[in-house]
Amino acid sequence: MEYGSSENLAMVYETLTNIARAITTLQERTASVSSADDFISSPQGMEKLDAACMVIMAIGESIKNLDKLTNKELLPTYPEIDWRGLMGVRDIIAHRYFQIDAEAVFNILKEDIPSLGKAISFFLNDLFPD
Repeated sequence: MEYGSSENLAMVYETLTNIARAITTLQERTASVSSADDFISSPQGMEKLDAACMVIMAIGESIKNLDKLTNKELLPTYPEIDWRGLMGVRDIIAHRYFQIDAEAVFNILKEDIPSLGKAISFFLNDLFPD
């Protein structure tokens, strides 16, 4: 698949690697969270929830940018991921921050983020083989 100039391809690579790093960071920082209650039961848990939301929002924004960079052609090649849903989570966090549900964030962390990590690794290996 062709995504334009070498500069554009470099931006695709940078975006994918930024998402991969963000996923790793998110997983490391929330490794001790075993339930949504871990977020809301203490000030430290609330800080983790806030931080997780910021990283999830950054990932969603990066996915939107990736979709634009690839003329909406890359993401559909990995249909196992609900790309629209991930982009929508970014919007919910950004625009309805005070209505965030800790249970929903916990579910994203445990169910969606690992799958997203696999998809991003697939794209990096497929588009930029060693």
